[in-house]
Amino acid sequence: MVRILPRTARAGALAAALLLVAAPAAHAAPAAAPAAPAAPPTVTQQSLTPTTALPDTPVAAQLVVKSSACFTAAVLGVGIRDAAGANLDFPGSLTNQQICPQGVTLTTGTRSFKAGTYRMFGFYQDQAGAWRNLPEQILTVAPPPPPPVPVVTLDQVSPADAAADTPVAAQLTLHASSCFTAAVVGVGVRDAADNNLDFPGGAASQQICPQEVTVKTGARSFPAGTYRMFGFYQDQAGAWHNLPERAFTVTPASAPDPTAPVPGKKLVWRDEFDGPITAVKWNQSISSAYRYGNYNPDDDKLDRIDPNGVSVADGVATFTARRSDFTLPSGRKAWDTGLITTENTVEKFMVKTGDYAETRVRMPKELGAWPALWTWHKGANEIDSFEYHPDNPHLLELTNHVRPAQKYWPDLTAVKPGEWVTIGTHYLADSVDWYVNGVRVFEDKKGVGANWTAYLILNLSLCSGDFHPAPSGTGPISFASDYVRVYR
Repeated sequence: MVRILPRTARAGALAAALLLVAAPAAHAAPAAAPAAPAAPPTVTQQSLTPTTALPDTPVAAQLVVKSSACFTAAVLGVGIRDAAGANLDFPGSLTNQQICPQGVTLTTGTRSFKAGTYRMFGFYQDQAGAWRNLPEQILTVAPPPPPPVPVVTLDQVSPADAAADTPVAAQLTLHASSCFTAAVVGVGVRDAADNNLDFPGGAASQQICPQEVTVKTGARSFPAGTYRMFGFYQDQAGAWHNLPERAFTVTPASAPDPTAPVPGKKLVWRDEFDGPITAVKWNQSISSAYRYGNYNPDDDKLDRIDPNGVSVADGVATFTARRSDFTLPSGRKAWDTGLITTENTVEKFMVKTGDYAETRVRMPKELGAWPALWTWHKGANEIDSFEYHPDNPHLLELTNHVRPAQKYWPDLTAVKPGEWVTIGTHYLADSVDWYVNGVRVFEDKKGVGANWTAYLILNLSLCSGDFHPAPSGTGPISFASDYVRVYR
């Protein structure tokens, strides 16, 4: 049986059905947006070498790179382009090379290049197949620069004078900024008319280095006159070079000085101390007789050489010692004191066999003082013209260390603290003779031999107390000299 709904009911059912049809369907959640691609790693070139090379000489390159994140480069290598842009890359690139933040080093194979300027750079191929060049730098391919030309310095040329018509040899001391071999080294002489009167001899194939080298010539004689004398050398290229000139005076032969302290001698060198101490005659900074150059804890000494320890006034050189803050290796405090020597000076004057050396000195009063005039050369050749210690106030110590001999010479009248006394030494081959106030007081009958030479040293030492009393106070101690003279 079909049930017929009332009209109003049919209308409500129809409306409900229409609502169902018109109602929108429920929507699904939207899909997520695709992720952005990761940024490619940043590759940094940390170093690339070399920057220079020699022409036609195989050379390898070294490249150091790192990246901001690890990745594998298909290729890592070092590129080269010449001025025309031609590809001259180094061989030996790396393939499938992982590059990470800690870095990687590539050393290529070798290749050679013609002289010129090139652009050099690291490169790599990334995972997508793209080629990437790293920053460029210049590779300069050129011959090595020529070695610097050595600078030759004249240290000394002697003699400064000679007697007419008397054979004399020359001696040249020089050094160079770097070692080289001179084909010839010699000593030239020119007269007033520029005639060549060079000394014979010299040296062939002579190496000259930063250390001093001395060349001695043969002997020749000259007429009286004034000459120009200079060292010269021939370099490896065959060029001749003259060193600075100095005057060379040849005087007529003359009779010995009748006022000389010993017969038959002429005054050849002196310092009257009428002006300041200069490097021409004296070195007042170091001595090879001192183990450390400027101080010497050996031999009962407290000395440390002070260039200001010698002053000149009124024709007198005064040596002054003062207590120092410097501690010697022995643990004792040093005394800064004065010393002068002819070693390492412009003149480089040396006494030799036959010479007579004399000084006039005022002896110190203070205990611990130890003045002396003595000689030294290459660790030996020591002759003590005198040594003095105020604890033995009237005693001079006269010593030959070359052929050992010694005398303690007392004189109550001539030798006194604070008084002047003249002391001379005659360096003979078979005897060293000592003079006090013009009177010979000791002949050692030993001598120095025929070929003895040495530098002079005049100084004020200080005793440490081992053999003579050390200074008893901290005040200055002084000693003085009126002159030093050498007769020959």
